[in-house]
Amino acid sequence: MLLSRAWEKYESDKKIEGFSPHTLKAYRLQATLLIRHFNDIEIGTLTTEQLKSYLSESSEQLKPSSLAHRIRFMKSLFRWSH
Repeated sequence: MLLSRAWEKYESDKKIEGFSPHTLKAYRLQATLLIRHFNDIEIGTLTTEQLKSYLSESSEQLKPSSLAHRIRFMKSLFRWSH
């Protein structure tokens, strides 16, 4: 499944679970950045090393709290996808 399709399904599930619009908006931004970075590839083809590299690059530009938010989103998305 492409990252973009995974995001659509994830977002739908989280709406049903009652996630706040604010949380979903913040997660949507993180999903968009992830999709752009990896060119919307199949979610199952991403490796741990690729994701660590993405986070390492992000850490140079983000405050610790913003990086932590990105990590929380990614953990949630990838747990959901498996």
